[in-house]
Amino acid sequence: MNEDIQFIIDSTKESMDNAIEHLKKQFLNIRAGKASPAMLGSVMVDYYGSLTPLSQVANVNTPDGRTITIQPWEKGMIQPIEKAIQIANLGFNPMNNGEQLIINVPPLTEERRRELAKQAKAEAEDAKIGVRNARKDANNEIKKLEDASEDLQKNGEADVQNLTDKSVRRIDELLVNKDKEIMTV
Repeated sequence: MNEDIQFIIDSTKESMDNAIEHLKKQFLNIRAGKASPAMLGSVMVDYYGSLTPLSQVANVNTPDGRTITIQPWEKGMIQPIEKAIQIANLGFNPMNNGEQLIINVPPLTEERRRELAKQAKAEAEDAKIGVRNARKDANNEIKKLEDASEDLQKNGEADVQNLTDKSVRRIDELLVNKDKEIMTV
């Protein structure tokens, strides 16, 4: 196979894998009823004037499936962390006991589960769009190659299509699992 085509296929596989990894990260932010430190992954705390991820200023734990505890490494950080959680608008109301923050994660309502399932489906669709765009770019690059025969180009396009099909199947699997996780009470 032409090495230019192989390079295009390799970089296409990389971009499709990146779309899947991004989807996995997005799915972590969609809470499925069980408390998890990842739920606070997007929280940025004002740490002496610079915005810092919560995980870098405090220890975040889940002692049980309904509770998240946040133990700041510096006592003076409790108020800024509490404020950051409220600003992040995650629907949590942290309780401050002077030593740590405690968040009780409320059980999800049926309506909220459906909303989260829709959100998961939208994220999966975005990932599929990313995969299809990578396919389109790769096919355009292959067609531009002047030193590759028509057969080599067709084989390259078939390889790109196989990658696309595998990636879309993987995205569908991730969505089915996330959907099951969201809808399980």
